[in-house]
Amino acid sequence: MDWYVYMLRCEDGSLYTGIASDVEKRFAMHKSGHGAKYTRSHPPVAVVYREQCSDKGAALRREAAIKKLPRAKKLELTEENCDA
Repeated sequence: MDWYVYMLRCEDGSLYTGIASDVEKRFAMHKSGHGAKYTRSHPPVAVVYREQCSDKGAALRREAAIKKLPRAKKLELTEENCDA
């Protein structure tokens, strides 16, 4: 099974990073209020980044690495991967 790291742009301009095996399904969960606690108070508007990983462990490690990046670097990732 393929796993993905993804970033969402929220209504307030913030970015949310997570992992999923089906990014579109997970995005729909976030939009419906059944995703992460953060996205309940910061409604997502778009998937702006996705990166395929070899397994769940790799996705979790990549998610942790992305979360440590400064906002400017996260925005660079979204620009490089604009076909999310």
